[in-house]
Amino acid sequence: MASSCRSSVVFAQALMLGWCIQSMTVPAARAQVPAQAPQSAPQAAPVGPRSFPVDPRVQVRTYHFAEANKDMPYALFVSSKVRPDRKAPLIVMLHGLGVPETFMLRAPALDLAEQGGYILVGPLGYNIRGWYGVPPFRRPAGAPPPRAIPGLGPQPNDPPNLRELSEKDVMNVLALVRKEFNVDDRRIYLMGHSMGGAGTFHIAVKYPKYWAAIAVMAPAAFGMDPQSIASIPQTPVLVVHGDADNLVPIAISRSWVDVMKAQHMRYEFDEIPGATHGTVIAIGMPKVFAFFDEHPKPSAH
Repeated sequence: MASSCRSSVVFAQALMLGWCIQSMTVPAARAQVPAQAPQSAPQAAPVGPRSFPVDPRVQVRTYHFAEANKDMPYALFVSSKVRPDRKAPLIVMLHGLGVPETFMLRAPALDLAEQGGYILVGPLGYNIRGWYGVPPFRRPAGAPPPRAIPGLGPQPNDPPNLRELSEKDVMNVLALVRKEFNVDDRRIYLMGHSMGGAGTFHIAVKYPKYWAAIAVMAPAAFGMDPQSIASIPQTPVLVVHGDADNLVPIAISRSWVDVMKAQHMRYEFDEIPGATHGTVIAIGMPKVFAFFDEHPKPSAH
Protein backbone atom coordinates (compact mmCIF):
# COMPACT_ATOMS: atom_id res chain seq x y z
CA MET A 1 0.00 0.00 0.00
CA ALA A 2 2.80 2.42 0.86
CA SER A 3 4.42 1.83 -2.51
CA SER A 4 1.13 2.51 -4.31
CA CYS A 5 0.62 5.76 -2.41
CA ARG A 6 4.12 6.94 -3.24
CA SER A 7 3.50 6.24 -6.93
CA SER A 8 0.27 8.21 -6.78
CA VAL A 9 2.05 11.21 -5.27
CA VAL A 10 4.74 11.04 -7.97
CA PHE A 11 2.08 10.95 -10.67
CA ALA A 12 0.33 13.97 -9.18
CA GLN A 13 3.63 15.83 -9.03
CA ALA A 14 4.17 15.14 -12.71
CA LEU A 15 0.93 16.92 -13.58
CA MET A 16 1.73 19.81 -11.25
CA LEU A 17 5.07 20.67 -12.84
CA GLY A 18 3.77 23.16 -15.35
CA TRP A 19 1.50 24.84 -12.82
CA CYS A 20 4.46 25.60 -10.61
CA ILE A 21 6.72 26.55 -13.52
CA GLN A 22 4.22 29.24 -14.56
CA SER A 23 4.97 31.36 -11.51
CA MET A 24 8.70 30.84 -11.26
CA THR A 25 11.28 33.40 -12.22
CA VAL A 26 14.73 32.60 -13.49
CA PRO A 27 17.10 35.15 -11.98
CA ALA A 28 20.24 35.80 -13.96
CA ALA A 29 22.35 38.84 -14.70
CA ARG A 30 22.75 39.44 -18.40
CA ALA A 31 26.20 39.59 -19.86
CA GLN A 32 27.05 42.47 -22.13
CA VAL A 33 26.88 41.16 -25.69
CA PRO A 34 27.18 42.81 -29.08
CA ALA A 35 23.98 44.08 -30.66
CA GLN A 36 22.34 41.59 -32.98
CA ALA A 37 20.75 42.50 -36.28
CA PRO A 38 17.38 40.70 -36.37
CA GLN A 39 16.75 38.38 -39.31
CA SER A 40 13.06 39.28 -39.24
CA ALA A 41 10.79 41.34 -37.06
CA PRO A 42 10.33 39.64 -33.68
CA GLN A 43 6.77 39.09 -32.50
CA ALA A 44 5.80 39.62 -28.88
CA ALA A 45 3.80 36.74 -27.48
CA PRO A 46 0.91 37.67 -25.16
CA VAL A 47 1.61 37.59 -21.46
CA GLY A 48 -0.89 35.40 -19.65
CA PRO A 49 -1.23 32.46 -17.27
CA ARG A 50 1.02 30.27 -19.40
CA SER A 51 2.91 32.85 -21.40
CA PHE A 52 5.99 34.87 -20.63
CA PRO A 53 7.47 38.06 -22.09
CA VAL A 54 9.54 37.31 -25.18
CA ASP A 55 13.08 38.63 -25.25
CA PRO A 56 13.39 41.05 -28.21
CA ARG A 57 16.35 39.04 -29.49
CA VAL A 58 14.07 36.05 -30.08
CA GLN A 59 12.06 35.56 -33.25
CA VAL A 60 8.68 33.82 -33.00
CA ARG A 61 8.05 32.10 -36.31
CA THR A 62 5.43 29.73 -37.69
CA TYR A 63 5.40 26.92 -40.20
CA HIS A 64 2.55 24.82 -41.57
CA PHE A 65 2.47 21.40 -39.93
CA ALA A 66 0.89 19.47 -42.79
CA GLU A 67 0.06 16.31 -40.87
CA ALA A 68 -1.80 18.31 -38.24
CA ASN A 69 -3.14 20.85 -40.78
CA LYS A 70 -2.13 23.59 -38.41
CA ASP A 71 0.27 26.52 -38.33
CA MET A 72 2.77 25.83 -35.57
CA PRO A 73 4.95 28.41 -33.75
CA TYR A 74 8.57 27.98 -32.86
CA ALA A 75 11.13 30.28 -31.26
CA LEU A 76 14.48 31.11 -32.84
CA PHE A 77 17.63 32.94 -31.76
CA VAL A 78 20.59 33.46 -34.06
CA SER A 79 23.85 34.80 -32.67
CA SER A 80 25.27 37.84 -34.45
CA LYS A 81 28.38 35.71 -35.00
CA VAL A 82 26.53 33.32 -37.31
CA ARG A 83 27.61 33.73 -40.95
CA PRO A 84 26.30 32.00 -44.11
CA ASP A 85 29.81 30.88 -45.07
CA ARG A 86 30.62 29.37 -41.69
CA LYS A 87 29.02 26.33 -40.03
CA ALA A 88 27.22 27.17 -36.80
CA PRO A 89 26.33 25.00 -33.80
CA LEU A 90 22.64 24.44 -33.04
CA ILE A 91 20.80 23.65 -29.80
CA VAL A 92 17.22 22.38 -29.84
CA MET A 93 15.64 23.42 -26.51
CA LEU A 94 12.55 21.63 -25.13
CA HIS A 95 10.38 23.48 -22.61
CA GLY A 96 8.55 22.11 -19.59
CA LEU A 97 4.86 21.44 -19.02
CA GLY A 98 2.56 24.44 -19.26
CA VAL A 99 4.96 26.98 -20.74
CA PRO A 100 5.44 28.22 -24.33
CA GLU A 101 8.07 27.57 -26.97
CA THR A 102 9.91 30.79 -26.01
CA PHE A 103 10.40 29.79 -22.37
CA MET A 104 13.88 28.29 -22.65
CA LEU A 105 15.15 31.06 -24.95
CA ARG A 106 15.84 33.61 -22.21
CA ALA A 107 18.81 34.87 -20.25
CA PRO A 108 21.28 33.41 -19.55
CA ALA A 109 20.84 31.04 -22.51
CA LEU A 110 20.68 33.89 -25.03
CA ASP A 111 23.80 35.55 -23.69
CA LEU A 112 25.73 32.28 -23.74
CA ALA A 113 24.52 31.53 -27.25
CA GLU A 114 25.52 34.98 -28.47
CA GLN A 115 28.99 34.60 -27.02
CA GLY A 116 29.42 31.08 -28.42
CA GLY A 117 27.98 31.77 -31.88
CA TYR A 118 25.04 29.38 -31.43
CA ILE A 119 21.65 29.08 -33.07
CA LEU A 120 18.91 28.20 -30.57
CA VAL A 121 15.49 26.87 -31.50
CA GLY A 122 12.52 26.13 -29.26
CA PRO A 123 9.76 23.95 -30.71
CA LEU A 124 6.32 24.14 -29.12
CA GLY A 125 5.85 20.37 -29.27
CA TYR A 126 2.34 20.86 -30.73
CA ASN A 127 1.04 22.36 -27.47
CA ILE A 128 2.14 23.09 -23.90
CA ARG A 129 1.38 19.53 -22.72
CA GLY A 130 2.55 17.47 -25.70
CA TRP A 131 5.33 15.53 -23.92
CA TYR A 132 7.41 15.17 -27.12
CA GLY A 133 6.45 11.55 -27.70
CA VAL A 134 7.16 10.31 -24.16
CA PRO A 135 4.74 7.43 -23.45
CA PRO A 136 1.98 8.27 -20.94
CA PHE A 137 2.71 7.34 -17.35
CA ARG A 138 0.12 4.80 -16.17
CA ARG A 139 -1.33 5.32 -12.73
CA PRO A 140 -0.70 2.27 -10.54
CA ALA A 141 -3.70 0.01 -9.98
CA GLY A 142 -5.70 1.11 -6.96
CA ALA A 143 -4.01 4.49 -6.67
CA PRO A 144 -6.36 7.48 -6.36
CA PRO A 145 -6.49 9.86 -9.34
CA PRO A 146 -4.26 12.95 -9.09
CA ARG A 147 -5.65 16.42 -8.54
CA ALA A 148 -6.60 17.93 -11.89
CA ILE A 149 -4.66 21.04 -12.90
CA PRO A 150 -6.69 23.20 -15.34
CA GLY A 151 -5.18 23.24 -18.81
CA LEU A 152 -2.35 20.82 -18.09
CA GLY A 153 -4.08 17.47 -18.25
CA PRO A 154 -5.71 16.05 -21.39
CA GLN A 155 -8.07 18.52 -23.05
CA PRO A 156 -11.16 17.80 -25.21
CA ASN A 157 -9.58 19.49 -28.25
CA ASP A 158 -6.31 17.56 -28.00
CA PRO A 159 -5.79 15.20 -30.94
CA PRO A 160 -5.73 11.51 -29.99
CA ASN A 161 -2.15 11.28 -31.27
CA LEU A 162 -0.98 14.39 -29.39
CA ARG A 163 2.30 12.89 -28.20
CA GLU A 164 3.18 11.59 -31.64
CA LEU A 165 2.50 15.02 -33.15
CA SER A 166 4.54 16.66 -30.39
CA GLU A 167 7.55 14.51 -31.26
CA LYS A 168 7.13 15.18 -34.99
CA ASP A 169 6.92 18.92 -34.38
CA VAL A 170 10.39 18.82 -32.81
CA MET A 171 11.84 16.95 -35.77
CA ASN A 172 10.07 19.24 -38.26
CA VAL A 173 11.57 22.33 -36.63
CA LEU A 174 15.02 20.75 -36.62
CA ALA A 175 14.69 20.13 -40.37
CA LEU A 176 13.54 23.72 -41.00
CA VAL A 177 16.53 25.24 -39.21
CA ARG A 178 19.01 22.90 -40.89
CA LYS A 179 17.56 23.86 -44.28
CA GLU A 180 17.70 27.62 -43.65
CA PHE A 181 21.08 27.91 -41.94
CA ASN A 182 24.55 26.52 -42.45
CA VAL A 183 24.34 24.23 -39.44
CA ASP A 184 27.35 22.22 -38.34
CA ASP A 185 26.15 18.61 -38.37
CA ARG A 186 28.91 17.75 -35.91
CA ARG A 187 27.49 20.24 -33.41
CA ILE A 188 23.73 19.69 -33.17
CA TYR A 189 22.62 19.36 -29.56
CA LEU A 190 19.39 18.57 -27.72
CA MET A 191 18.45 19.74 -24.23
CA GLY A 192 15.35 20.17 -22.13
CA HIS A 193 13.96 20.97 -18.69
CA SER A 194 11.37 18.96 -16.74
CA MET A 195 8.88 17.63 -19.34
CA GLY A 196 11.47 18.73 -21.88
CA GLY A 197 14.12 16.73 -20.06
CA ALA A 198 11.99 13.61 -20.38
CA GLY A 199 11.43 14.50 -24.04
CA THR A 200 15.17 14.89 -24.53
CA PHE A 201 15.79 11.36 -23.27
CA HIS A 202 13.03 10.00 -25.52
CA ILE A 203 14.01 11.83 -28.70
CA ALA A 204 17.74 11.26 -28.21
CA VAL A 205 17.17 7.52 -27.96
CA LYS A 206 14.76 7.42 -30.92
CA TYR A 207 16.79 9.66 -33.26
CA PRO A 208 20.40 9.16 -32.14
CA LYS A 209 22.11 10.06 -35.42
CA TYR A 210 21.40 13.79 -35.07
CA TRP A 211 22.83 14.63 -31.66
CA ALA A 212 26.45 15.33 -30.80
CA ALA A 213 25.47 15.45 -27.11
CA ILE A 214 22.38 15.95 -24.96
CA ALA A 215 21.62 17.68 -21.66
CA VAL A 216 18.69 17.30 -19.29
CA MET A 217 17.67 19.52 -16.38
CA ALA A 218 15.43 18.04 -13.67
CA PRO A 219 13.99 15.52 -16.16
CA ALA A 220 10.37 14.59 -15.40
CA ALA A 221 11.02 11.06 -16.62
CA PHE A 222 8.24 9.52 -14.53
CA GLY A 223 7.64 5.94 -15.58
CA MET A 224 10.38 5.97 -18.23
CA ASP A 225 12.91 3.15 -18.35
CA PRO A 226 16.43 4.43 -17.55
CA GLN A 227 17.86 1.37 -19.31
CA SER A 228 16.85 2.95 -22.64
CA ILE A 229 19.85 5.28 -22.46
CA ALA A 230 22.11 2.26 -22.88
CA SER A 231 21.06 2.11 -26.54
CA ILE A 232 23.07 5.30 -27.28
CA PRO A 233 26.37 4.52 -25.55
CA GLN A 234 28.38 6.93 -27.72
CA THR A 235 26.25 10.00 -26.97
CA PRO A 236 27.66 12.27 -24.23
CA VAL A 237 25.02 13.16 -21.62
CA LEU A 238 24.87 15.95 -19.06
CA VAL A 239 22.36 15.65 -16.21
CA VAL A 240 21.71 18.68 -14.00
CA HIS A 241 19.38 18.48 -11.00
CA GLY A 242 18.92 20.56 -7.87
CA ASP A 243 18.95 18.77 -4.53
CA ALA A 244 16.14 21.07 -3.33
CA ASP A 245 13.77 20.06 -6.16
CA ASN A 246 10.42 19.15 -4.57
CA LEU A 247 8.63 18.44 -7.86
CA VAL A 248 10.90 15.98 -9.64
CA PRO A 249 12.79 13.81 -7.15
CA ILE A 250 16.52 13.83 -7.75
CA ALA A 251 16.34 10.04 -7.46
CA ILE A 252 14.98 10.00 -11.03
CA SER A 253 18.17 11.57 -12.38
CA ARG A 254 20.30 9.31 -10.22
CA SER A 255 18.63 6.22 -11.67
CA TRP A 256 19.55 7.29 -15.22
CA VAL A 257 23.07 8.17 -14.15
CA ASP A 258 23.47 4.74 -12.57
CA VAL A 259 22.80 3.17 -15.98
CA MET A 260 25.25 5.52 -17.72
CA LYS A 261 27.88 4.69 -15.15
CA ALA A 262 27.33 0.95 -15.57
CA GLN A 263 27.59 1.33 -19.36
CA HIS A 264 30.78 3.41 -19.09
CA MET A 265 29.14 6.21 -21.05
CA ARG A 266 30.53 9.72 -21.35
CA TYR A 267 28.40 11.63 -18.90
CA GLU A 268 28.48 14.31 -16.25
CA PHE A 269 26.08 14.56 -13.33
CA ASP A 270 25.81 17.87 -11.50
CA GLU A 271 23.74 17.85 -8.32
CA ILE A 272 23.37 21.54 -7.53
CA PRO A 273 23.09 22.28 -3.80
CA GLY A 274 20.03 24.34 -2.95
CA ALA A 275 18.69 24.53 -6.51
CA THR A 276 14.94 24.09 -6.94
CA HIS A 277 12.97 22.87 -9.90
CA GLY A 278 12.91 26.40 -11.31
CA THR A 279 16.24 27.91 -10.29
CA VAL A 280 18.17 24.97 -11.71
CA ILE A 281 17.66 26.44 -15.20
CA ALA A 282 19.63 29.66 -14.72
CA ILE A 283 22.23 28.00 -12.50
CA GLY A 284 22.73 25.05 -14.81
CA MET A 285 22.65 26.75 -18.20
CA PRO A 286 26.36 27.74 -18.25
CA LYS A 287 27.17 24.11 -17.51
CA VAL A 288 25.08 23.02 -20.50
CA PHE A 289 26.90 25.32 -22.91
CA ALA A 290 30.30 24.37 -21.54
CA PHE A 291 29.43 20.68 -21.93
CA PHE A 292 28.26 21.17 -25.51
CA ASP A 293 31.36 23.21 -26.35
CA GLU A 294 33.46 20.23 -25.29
CA HIS A 295 31.52 17.58 -27.19
CA PRO A 296 31.31 17.88 -30.97
CA LYS A 297 30.87 14.67 -32.90
CA PRO A 298 34.17 13.00 -33.79
CA SER A 299 35.45 13.85 -37.25
CA ALA A 300 34.74 11.24 -39.91
CA HIS A 301 37.84 9.42 -41.12
